[in-house]
Amino acid sequence: MLITNSADVADFCAEAANSEFVTVDTEFVREKTYWPILCLIQIATREEAVAIDPLAKGIDLKPVYELMNNSSVLKVFHSASQDMQIIYTASGAMVEPVFDTQIAAMVSGYGDQPAYATLVQKIVGQTIDKRSQMTDWSRRPLTDHQVEYAIGDVTHLTDVYDKLVSELSEAKRTSWAEEEMGHLRDENTYNLDPRELWRKVRLRRPTRRALAVLREITAWRETSAKHRNIPKGWVCRDEALAEIALNTPQNPTALERVRGINERFANSRDGKALLEAVKIGLEIPDEDCPNPEKGRAPLRGHETLVALLQALLKLRCEEAGVAAQLVANRKDLDRIATEDEPDVRTLVGWRRDIYGKDALALKRGEIALTADGLSVRVVPA
Repeated sequence: MLITNSADVADFCAEAANSEFVTVDTEFVREKTYWPILCLIQIATREEAVAIDPLAKGIDLKPVYELMNNSSVLKVFHSASQDMQIIYTASGAMVEPVFDTQIAAMVSGYGDQPAYATLVQKIVGQTIDKRSQMTDWSRRPLTDHQVEYAIGDVTHLTDVYDKLVSELSEAKRTSWAEEEMGHLRDENTYNLDPRELWRKVRLRRPTRRALAVLREITAWRETSAKHRNIPKGWVCRDEALAEIALNTPQNPTALERVRGINERFANSRDGKALLEAVKIGLEIPDEDCPNPEKGRAPLRGHETLVALLQALLKLRCEEAGVAAQLVANRKDLDRIATEDEPDVRTLVGWRRDIYGKDALALKRGEIALTADGLSVRVVPA
């Protein structure tokens, strides 16, 4: 059912508030804006499923946001971060409590970041019709097929949730999944500091000074894109920011030489503001410049050791039936290979039991992979 008026929103949410859990999904567009435009909210209980139209004239979504913040009703998403970010931005309140079926599936051995359609096929035994997958959800009116497709995303999710909860309980991994979902309950996940976003821009062999400049110009771009509500790539692309950080142009002529920066931009108000951000980065005291991330040190045998650690990770995670991505990433492996006492998630708790202790033993030469890479043997003392 498609809901387009406030009274029906309130009635449905009042009923849903009595449920143990609801499944939730959203549809949105953001190709031409910084802030996503919320176009549809799908919610299902065991008894009823609806699609609520946020673009309907005069519709009041307050009951939806109250439901999302209702601590007695669990909200179930698949790959929750983006949906929760949109709801947080629209309402100013956190979605809680929450359960993410993608994370649960990774803990249960369905692979790294399994798609929703994959889980529906494996667990429910149904194939999702993807004809509406690339729909422009901002266009009205919506067709019956679009609404049916959208609601299917939350009706199937109920069955997926039931199965995963059962599997986690049987394998005694419920706490693993809850731990991994912890970041979803952290408000900092959705309220990002513009001065931390430089970490997402790739820089070749950065110096501390280059990172200081990158921090300033990335924060400027984010603030500018937010203020104008345009995609940040429309302000300045990552590749241009990286080159600017490395070469630190200090006048319009030098800025114009950067790939992706034209004469008009270099001499515009944006160009002036960007050059001012470069100047601020150059004037930051040395002791306040960011440090390059640890790991990937150019040590003899480093890449060989990391390759062995990756092979061991794959082996141990396949044996345990858990996604390797949850246990360790490349940065974790780099730090294990290059640091005496690496402070990484891989060496703590259940990850250490599954893989971390063996990773350290491999590094110390106490165990070795067999030639076929399919088993581990203990190295005699």
